[in-house]
Amino acid sequence: MTAGTSSSTTVPLVGAARPGLLGKLWRGNLGPVLVVVAVIMAIWYVAAIWMNWQGVSERFARMGQEATASTVFWQTMAEDRPMLPAPHQILVELDKTILDTAPTSRRSLVYHATETISATLVGFLMGSALGVLLAVGIVHLKTLEKSLMPWVISSQTVPILAIAPIIVVVLGSIGLRGLIPKAIISSYLCFFPVTIGMVKGLEAPDRIQRDLMRTYSASGWEIFWKLRLPASLPYLFASLKVAIAISLVGAIVAELPTGAQAGLGARLLAGSYYGQTIQIWSALVVAAACAALLVVAVGLLEKAVMRAMGGRP
Repeated sequence: MTAGTSSSTTVPLVGAARPGLLGKLWRGNLGPVLVVVAVIMAIWYVAAIWMNWQGVSERFARMGQEATASTVFWQTMAEDRPMLPAPHQILVELDKTILDTAPTSRRSLVYHATETISATLVGFLMGSALGVLLAVGIVHLKTLEKSLMPWVISSQTVPILAIAPIIVVVLGSIGLRGLIPKAIISSYLCFFPVTIGMVKGLEAPDRIQRDLMRTYSASGWEIFWKLRLPASLPYLFASLKVAIAISLVGAIVAELPTGAQAGLGARLLAGSYYGQTIQIWSALVVAAACAALLVVAVGLLEKAVMRAMGGRP
């Protein structure tokens, strides 16, 4: 700003140094994110060396070979079945099972991720629809708020690992197998945050705003459509981002007791049976990447809906 003036217009200073490439990266999100990733990678490598060191040393001792610290160090980075695989081992596994394998092959993580995501999306849609309907009923009917809300909250105190096998067995007895049981377990986890978020959002308008609508002779439906629903959207999409990630966890957990042959849960289970820790960790990395992509997709949907309704995304 020019000295001695009251204008708020920013005037670039003559000769002021412009930020370089590193300065621009640091001002945005990329720089901080890369720093956090670098710190995580450093901690991961140290943990891998520390956790694999004893096993490698004992193996050299059983073979009667003298091993220097340098030899043990490099061997901890190349174990076939390490206690904790190093990041580069997981990258090699991802390259082998994603880029070098056909997506339709059962050895491909793309194939397994597709199976899990399909159940996730179906469960997410079912759970979100249920959560919205429950929220609308709870907000408009005090009887439902008093009778249903405690059950909605208490339902989340039951561990999903306890009820997942029950759901699978019950649905299997009536001939429902495959995607449906996984989707139901996924929807069981995700309907709760949607219900709570939507109730909070529908109750966001002040009483004076609702009274103002009534002075305009607005019906209950008009108050809901023109006041409550627009006010609830930020709360709804915030809860949907949580729900989509939980849905993925539910789909993976549902694959464990079903003995599924496909899906990231099945991949985790097979890896634990055969002690393939690299396979387990690569499946976990893919699951985390899928969750991130799904949350980003919900965020893009939020921006599109808010923009279509004339709001600020």
